[in-house]
Amino acid sequence: MDIILKETIETLGQEGDVVKVRPGYARNFLIPKQKAVQVSKASLANLEREKQLIASRLAEQKKQAEKLAAKLHDKVVTIAKRVGDENRLFGSVTSADIAAALQEAGTDVDRKTIVLTDAIKAIGEYKVAVKTGYQTTATILVQVVPEDMTPIQ
Repeated sequence: MDIILKETIETLGQEGDVVKVRPGYARNFLIPKQKAVQVSKASLANLEREKQLIASRLAEQKKQAEKLAAKLHDKVVTIAKRVGDENRLFGSVTSADIAAALQEAGTDVDRKTIVLTDAIKAIGEYKVAVKTGYQTTATILVQVVPEDMTPIQ
């Protein structure tokens, strides 16, 4: 089934693209959530009228993504966690931990945009990718350090 995307979907395409998807995916998810419309003469005519608006919106999204990527580029985030034997963490560092540390540093990032290839389960330094949008990613450095374990007197 051919559809016109009303918003950018990473796995399908950009806003305004005409793509072919399975009918069930279109009928049960994309069209009811108003992420797409079915291709017809009227919807194609509407797409032609809105091409310039879509292009300006995509350019603005690209500019915002590049601005955020520049802000995040080579940023260093330190996260303190409890450690056990052989410097292994109790649990692991999650994308939510990294997002909270970035927010404390003054940069608001959604945890879903943080890409962890492997679980962080030991102290050390790790390079982590952050999707800033419009096919742009930034790399940050995450330093995992042991939490201060001095007893309180």
